[in-house]
Amino acid sequence: MDEDIVEYQADIARLMLHHIHASLAGDQYIRGVLPAPPPAEAVRIVTGPKAHAPDGLTAYEIPLDGDDLLPLSTITGILRTLHTGTHIYPSRSISSVMGMNLVRVEPATVEPADPTPEDTALTLLHALAFRDEQPKPRLLGFLLTDKDRLRLYFDTEDPSGTVAADVRTSGALTALIAALPSLITEEERLTVDDTDPHCSRVMDLTGW
Repeated sequence: MDEDIVEYQADIARLMLHHIHASLAGDQYIRGVLPAPPPAEAVRIVTGPKAHAPDGLTAYEIPLDGDDLLPLSTITGILRTLHTGTHIYPSRSISSVMGMNLVRVEPATVEPADPTPEDTALTLLHALAFRDEQPKPRLLGFLLTDKDRLRLYFDTEDPSGTVAADVRTSGALTALIAALPSLITEEERLTVDDTDPHCSRVMDLTGW
């Protein structure tokens, strides 16, 4: 299998771990992520109820094109759409595997649901918390303060203690993650929040 496909398959597996215990859509949870048998370049994502019910599982096979990989958020959006409303699949798209229904999805025919605020918050937190090397500044904690607002707590060299940063989860996350190490040191951005005993000072990056 193409190395890009293998790496992307691993990314999807990591992304879906969250939905083993957090609902994907309604009463549907992730029950498995499987690499499709060769020569197919696809991922099979198994969904079902939280309580183990073998006869209630469905595997959705989503093709992966190494030259034009779908964004990870699109995979989640496709799955949410497939679990919303009624969908009629042509007979050629339905079969079975390991006792589960197997549905072969044609991504071009599915309008992905938009990411939820929790999706984007999780993306940001994963990027900050899981790196090959311990990042500086280190993420010590977080608090979802509104639908589109997240407070991040960092261990910095500030002698007064922990510094917090308020960010928007719908903002330019990739650019923000890259800029945070320098932004968090800018004294002119720091203020005191007397209502939050978990940090010494806080900066507002919601407009960044």
